[in-house]
Amino acid sequence: MFVIPAIDLKDGLCVRLLQGREKDSTVYSDDPAATARKWEACGAELLHVVDLDGAFTGNQKNFESISRIRESVKMSIEVGGGIRDMDRIDKLLSLGIDRVILGTVAIEKPELVEEASKKHPGKIIVGIDAKDGFVAVKGWVEVTGTDAYELAFSMQERGAAGIIYTDISKDGMMTGPNIEAMRKMVESVKIPVIASGGVSSIHDIKNLLQIKNLWGAITGKALYSGSLDLKEAISLARGRNCLPSA
Repeated sequence: MFVIPAIDLKDGLCVRLLQGREKDSTVYSDDPAATARKWEACGAELLHVVDLDGAFTGNQKNFESISRIRESVKMSIEVGGGIRDMDRIDKLLSLGIDRVILGTVAIEKPELVEEASKKHPGKIIVGIDAKDGFVAVKGWVEVTGTDAYELAFSMQERGAAGIIYTDISKDGMMTGPNIEAMRKMVESVKIPVIASGGVSSIHDIKNLLQIKNLWGAITGKALYSGSLDLKEAISLARGRNCLPSA
């Protein structure tokens, strides 16, 4: 299982939100590229980057910061947040981003997932954010009536290379991930699943490792608060699988 550090960008700064609420943000760094280098030095092989401005507005405002991060590290990078058309997908991939995460658009325009997956095989991941098993979109401000597990299967059928599953109720709360929800998601599809939300300590990493075939786990606030040591987490989780080429 890969332990994946997260960088959330807002107004060019590295921040973390509480349960996805735009107003409940804490600034951790004014130099996201330096933060990326720090996580790479700890042994990270993959970095999770979210353009929060894009997630909330649909307009990406952090492209320059993303570009600087890409130039600063050698590890693989996945980027999400407000990516809702092929032009933005192409632009990010041409920048050297390894994988693009589609979220809201998977609900609104699922055909784009299929089109993008055919054009860029292995490079399109679908981010599914859920509350009580139902999908939330547009920066988590709207909860739909779409079942998260059914959506994941549908995205697999449309060619998505993987699923990032976030339990909104756990994100940023430092209370531990929703293990049963994650296990159910892994069992719902054959493509890789990355868990997101709630990781607060090495104990949570150990619990996630008990989920057979879970591909990765994203952690953010725990790293920035110091409650989780990235080197220790990577050391514990390393060895279960190999990073596929983009």
